[in-house]
Amino acid sequence: MVPRVDLNADLGESFGVYRLGLDAEVLRYVTSANIACGFHAGDPMVMARTVAMAAENGVGIGAHPGYPDLQGFGRRNMELAPEEVKNLVIYQVGALTAFARAAGRPLQHVKAHGALYNMAARDLRLARAIAEGVKAAAPDAILLALAGSAMVRAAEEVGLKVAQEVFADRAYNADGTLVPRSRPDAMIHDPEIAIPRAVRMVTEGKVTAITGEEVPIRADSICVHGDNPEAIAFVARIRRALEEAGVEVVPLAQVVGG
Repeated sequence: MVPRVDLNADLGESFGVYRLGLDAEVLRYVTSANIACGFHAGDPMVMARTVAMAAENGVGIGAHPGYPDLQGFGRRNMELAPEEVKNLVIYQVGALTAFARAAGRPLQHVKAHGALYNMAARDLRLARAIAEGVKAAAPDAILLALAGSAMVRAAEEVGLKVAQEVFADRAYNADGTLVPRSRPDAMIHDPEIAIPRAVRMVTEGKVTAITGEEVPIRADSICVHGDNPEAIAFVARIRRALEEAGVEVVPLAQVVGG
């Protein structure tokens, strides 16, 4: 059986006159787009434009809900009640679903953003609130979650389809969690190291931890970035390397079933 993997990127992060990211360029290489829904970034015009570009490129459309924190770009931890989290997810997923419908496309997936994603990876109560929000707003969508995290368990508990995500440019701990960005060794900046690691995660289901252990990992999707020309070149290289290794790079729904 030919291995398959999705390449996803966070898009639609501009706001008003402020432009962030090289969305049009990265959409040439990724197969799924996580589109900001107005809480941490994005606005109605940006959402509509990004959905349209994704549709034109045959890229799977996903909602990317975050904490209500434009100034902090959704990267600051917030303490909200589970009901609040569930409802902010419903609100944002509902909005992006409407834009997808207006473009004649289904909502393929949902991926939490920033602090919401990171906190829910460890906090099952928070993860359940997110999963319940997705289930209420888009029950047929795939929940894209950090591989091996509490989000995966929460999605399975509520009966959502779930896909597990890995990062080519991040270091891993021996327990399969990501090394915190606060550490100087959290990021892998050398493409000659990052790209073979990504291919191995897909083809062998393994990653080498920062402490040297071989860690089993499931890679349904690889998160990549499109912030600058160097990032775009990296995405192009990683896609080419995957295809040369015999991996099909396809939208998420074709990896885990839509």
